[in-house]
Amino acid sequence: MNKQQLAAKIWESANRMRGRVDASEYKDFILGFIFYKYLSEKEEQFFLGEGMTAVDIEQLAEDEKDTVGYTQNRLGYFISYQNLFSTWVKAGNDFAVSQVYEALSAFSRLVSPIYKNVFEGIFITLQTGLSKLGDNTGSQTKAVRDLIHLIQTIPMTTRQDYDVLGYIYEDLISKFASNAGKKAGEFYTPHEVSVLMADIVAHHLRSQDNIRIYDPTSGSGSLLITIGDAVKRRMGDEDGIAYYAQERNQSTYNLTRMNLVMRGIKPANITVRNGDTLEEDWPHDESDLSGAYDPLYVDAVVSNPPYSQRWDPEGKENDARFAYGVAPRSKADYAFLLHDLYHLKPSGIMCIVLPHGVLFRGGEEGAIRRNLIENDKIAAIIGLPANIFFGTGIPTIIMVLRQKREESDVLIIDASKDFEKVGKNNQLRSSDIRRIVDTVTARQTVEGYSRLVTKEEIRDNDYNLNIPRYVDSSEPAEMWDLYASMFGGVPVQEIDALGKYWEALPGLCEELFDTANGHCAQPRCADIADVVWGHESVVGYMGRYGDAFSGLRRQLVATLIGNWEQVDAPSAEASVASEIFNLVEPFALVDKYDAYQVLDNAWSVIAADLEMLQTEGFDAARKVDPEYVFKKKGGKDVEVQDGWKGHVLPFALVQEVLLDAEASQLRALQDTMSRLNGECETLKDELPTEDAEEEEAEESCDLTDEEIAEKQKELASLQKKLKGLKKEVKAQDSLLEEKTREAIESLTDEQVYELLEAKWVAPLMDDLNALSQASIERLIKSVSALEEKYKDTYADVAEQISEAEKELDAMLGQLVGDEFDMLGIAELRKLLGGE
Repeated sequence: MNKQQLAAKIWESANRMRGRVDASEYKDFILGFIFYKYLSEKEEQFFLGEGMTAVDIEQLAEDEKDTVGYTQNRLGYFISYQNLFSTWVKAGNDFAVSQVYEALSAFSRLVSPIYKNVFEGIFITLQTGLSKLGDNTGSQTKAVRDLIHLIQTIPMTTRQDYDVLGYIYEDLISKFASNAGKKAGEFYTPHEVSVLMADIVAHHLRSQDNIRIYDPTSGSGSLLITIGDAVKRRMGDEDGIAYYAQERNQSTYNLTRMNLVMRGIKPANITVRNGDTLEEDWPHDESDLSGAYDPLYVDAVVSNPPYSQRWDPEGKENDARFAYGVAPRSKADYAFLLHDLYHLKPSGIMCIVLPHGVLFRGGEEGAIRRNLIENDKIAAIIGLPANIFFGTGIPTIIMVLRQKREESDVLIIDASKDFEKVGKNNQLRSSDIRRIVDTVTARQTVEGYSRLVTKEEIRDNDYNLNIPRYVDSSEPAEMWDLYASMFGGVPVQEIDALGKYWEALPGLCEELFDTANGHCAQPRCADIADVVWGHESVVGYMGRYGDAFSGLRRQLVATLIGNWEQVDAPSAEASVASEIFNLVEPFALVDKYDAYQVLDNAWSVIAADLEMLQTEGFDAARKVDPEYVFKKKGGKDVEVQDGWKGHVLPFALVQEVLLDAEASQLRALQDTMSRLNGECETLKDELPTEDAEEEEAEESCDLTDEEIAEKQKELASLQKKLKGLKKEVKAQDSLLEEKTREAIESLTDEQVYELLEAKWVAPLMDDLNALSQASIERLIKSVSALEEKYKDTYADVAEQISEAEKELDAMLGQLVGDEFDMLGIAELRKLLGGE
């Protein structure tokens, strides 16, 4: 299975296994064991690379001082054979939880003195928390053994496997965060926000060869790693990046270190500290007794600090970090910001996530904001959607700052309305991220979305940076034209508001509207859709769009399928995105970011398949895997096989392309079965229910006894036929599944290429082509809405009301009653204008 499927399987199993243990605690156990497996297998691979055999590795012991020292110098740690993760697995039922305690204690003793800051105490949370996995040693042993065997399924022997490991680790952190509520904010920044910040930072640092990046509130380290990955893709040398991280919470600090190490970052490139960022600034060296002050200056600072946290500002006015002001005791937001800014090189860039209130709150914060603006430190402000972070629904922003920049204006972006709903949270889509990054890097004004604001205007607003003051992203209020409401027709002004359509489709407006009046136009046609789709400008537009993208299909087939072994998925996606942007540019009705989202949606499938093919070889496309489901057995969930599935190629796709006749025959049987089911349900509804009382049944049923008997006979016949049909469908389904399995296992290379094109390229091209059709459908909807809006004039409505009143008056005239009833009716008829 690919890494996404494996991550989902491990999460499902882990979440089931944790039982009553809180998600925020259980994550420390599973992530700790994953990290220990990584260290163990890395050591084994190291020794095999040094020429040792498996038998030699079995002799590794703590008392071999030379071997221990050599390993410490190369890896930063040493693990004896008896304490390796693989040794635990081999122990099977003889494994005991005491082995874990012994191994973790030994690991602490055998950490290299040089890399103590990377490894020392890294398993303390795991060591002290294992007792929560059971009430006694036996239950703890079982829980840990189950966890170890689950983690053993994660491959870690090749470079690709380490990428899988990193992906699974990140995926687990994300899922545990979504289950941890408010506690999630302590250790996790949503991946989409990390990617957004990473792309902004990486673009700024794209020409540098050696880079220092720093996260002073590092959490799990995911934000720092995402920044590093983005920078690495552009510079090409992962060893040229130095990582600095600080985190106050001990267990979260351990997550940072584990995450950095497991991403293959050399210990020499990792500098981490466990401490309060605001109280213990970075240049604190416990080994330097002279107390020398050696400030840390980096190329990029990224952080997602705790929002509006209380802190102690006493004496901080003399701290060099807070030269622009001291944040108030009740809100440390600007304290974190100024700390980040202080550690930034003149050429560097920083991104920080903050609550929306930092843009407009007064007092000490207002003074700091004024100083930052006057000194040209704030480059951009990005308003994010609400409810985007785990554990809090408050609106947040990303502030981009520079120590030294040529501009004095501030780019303000309102991206608060661009997201998709995922579960309980909102989430940035890839197209939303790309739109923001493009806007930031180009520093462009986009109506209703972004604006470059001068320092003078900000001064005039008393340094208030509240986004709605500068960018109006609200939907315009609907207007009603008085003349059109009284006399009919569609206001020319509202037709002109659809100007981008008329410009792209010349002659269509005149075909739809008679604009002789000058103020209002009269609709020319009854069926808007027919006229629009049949108009030569629309036909030409759709044809040109299709022609423009036909070449892309050939290019994708040649690049992705013909050259699958050499494709670098991230680079290839970036290249295809640029090509799509170029192709879309002449077609103003299609938003290039919608096209980008279509590409990204398709690419998640393409990239996963490419990874499997490149890792396992081309024959991976000819493999099938058992399909497992959980079923209740003896009161327990047991995983059992339930059919087969394609390793790369879905059964449904293979059936559609290679076994269409058999699949169509099965669908016909299933349709017949569905129809018979419906007929049975209809007959059951017509017949009296068996559990109803006899008198009730007779009252609720209009059928005679003969008709009831006839329908019961008909129902019995249908049910008999349905029973036989179900058996036939089951047999045909099993036969088709077996034929599909055989077909996949015997595919020729040409058939694999054909199926990969059908899976990767065809859906992408269909969705790209659908964008132009959707743009025309939006026009039809808009024109129809305009015509409907002014279809009934005020005179028409008044006449309808008058007619209704006359009809009501006539009906009232036919009523009879006592003296008082008739007086009331007479008064009502008088109000209606009747007698």
